[in-house]
Amino acid sequence: MFRKQCCGEGSGCHSPPTQAWQRAAVRTIRRRCLRERSSYPLVTDLPCGRPPESHSDPESVSGLRTLPLELHGYITSPTASLVYRELDQMHYGMRGFSALLLSALFELVLSKSVIVPGAIWYDTDGNEIQAHGAGILQVEDTYYWFGEDKAANSALFSAVSCYSSTDLVNWERQDNALTPESGTNISSSDIVERPKVIYNEKNDEYVMWFHSDNSDYGLAMVGVATADTPCGPYSYRGSFNPLGAQSRDEGVFLDDDQTAYLLYASDNNQDFKIAQMDSDYYNVTEVVSEMEGATLEAPGMVKRDGVYWLFASHTSGWAPNPNKYFYADSISGTWSSQADIAPEDTNTYYSQNAYDMLLGTNAIYMGDRWDSSLLGNSRYMWYPLSWASGDPEIVYADLWTLDLDAGTYTVLNGTVYDASAGTLSGSAVLLGSSYTYNGHEGVGYLGSGGSVSLNVTGIGADQWLALYYANGDSTWRNVTISVNGGSSVVVDQPDTGGGHVVFSVPVQVYLNDGYNSITIGANQTNYAGDLYEVVVYTQT
Repeated sequence: MFRKQCCGEGSGCHSPPTQAWQRAAVRTIRRRCLRERSSYPLVTDLPCGRPPESHSDPESVSGLRTLPLELHGYITSPTASLVYRELDQMHYGMRGFSALLLSALFELVLSKSVIVPGAIWYDTDGNEIQAHGAGILQVEDTYYWFGEDKAANSALFSAVSCYSSTDLVNWERQDNALTPESGTNISSSDIVERPKVIYNEKNDEYVMWFHSDNSDYGLAMVGVATADTPCGPYSYRGSFNPLGAQSRDEGVFLDDDQTAYLLYASDNNQDFKIAQMDSDYYNVTEVVSEMEGATLEAPGMVKRDGVYWLFASHTSGWAPNPNKYFYADSISGTWSSQADIAPEDTNTYYSQNAYDMLLGTNAIYMGDRWDSSLLGNSRYMWYPLSWASGDPEIVYADLWTLDLDAGTYTVLNGTVYDASAGTLSGSAVLLGSSYTYNGHEGVGYLGSGGSVSLNVTGIGADQWLALYYANGDSTWRNVTISVNGGSSVVVDQPDTGGGHVVFSVPVQVYLNDGYNSITIGANQTNYAGDLYEVVVYTQT
């Protein structure tokens, strides 16, 4: 497990970097360190100011003499070694370049190009993104992501965070959009969830709506706040029951004619309503559609070719359920009967809808994988949403990319390794012909003495692996993975919806160029999920 020293904190002997290129170097190492999920041990005994001698000799790497001490003593891995040498070459081989250009080059090296549903996502400063219950706002070529900061692992209000991006992949954290105000309904003892922001052209103003509640969810209100800029800070205007009725999970929709609507679970979550807002977007004026007894929550909506598409989950607390879609030619209905956006038994790949946005002729499903025992550990489940069949369906992908200009997406392919072809140890067994996925037999009884080892090919880099497994429990399991005999990394395995329901969880590890041995399920006392495949990707 990583110590704080890994990312340059807590040792008390680091001198602050003074030059821009040095600050960029610090960010480089920190991000590498945070993203490192390999099996290489940490350096815990090195004196301050010395790099790992097993990979970089300070006498032969002259640039290290001028690096800030924050860069030294991180991880003894080829990743760290390569970055040290890259920094040395960049600083001395490009002496004529400006610090600004060097910083830009660092950012270019570290920028991401892929979306990895279920992974821990990091912002451009190397910190975990905390923006659950997402809302997305586009202002010209910039996207703003608003969400709940759950870093304190509490349902209580900490902050509405704001991130910005031009590609929906690399996100920079801005100042918080909304923070607690004592003595109001948005204090740190209250609930603020699912923030959504729309722009009011008439007032040249950004308006945020959110689920506003007390700690036992008894008030069931909406809250409204306004700002002059996308990230605010927002000024809280108040909380209320729309048209005198309850509102819990909510969303907003802005139509082509700039008419705005509130989408909300009402009447103790039994009825679902759509209400039109006033011209300021401060309140609602009338309910234009109601689905009685629908028990829907977590709504989102897109308008595609003149048709309104509503996406929502049913109500099951923090646990997932099969998310549904409805469609209508008018926002006031009549709405179609519900249908699934993913195979029903997967519970939408253990996720709940948060926001949906168009991407060309298709869309992006933006969901949350809630970890109710550790809310800050909840993951973002973003998938392409395709109408290729005529109806919207999630396109399952371990890794995928998008082209915003073209309005397209690409699902990436990796190298598939059959778990049953590996070397089984201890209590691990093949599960038989009735337990297969893509023609591959499952390996069961991993953990608690059982493990399986596979030989995979790497490219000498941090690489994504997708572990395809089944967990028929009603609770999460986890599994260990180690590379080339190194220390183990623990990977969460949410319940998949049944012992025969298979999907994947991602993990990033360092793989040597060429041959690597990975071992799954060793050094853990609990049982892991049944393993079917490991898919190795080269894209980052």
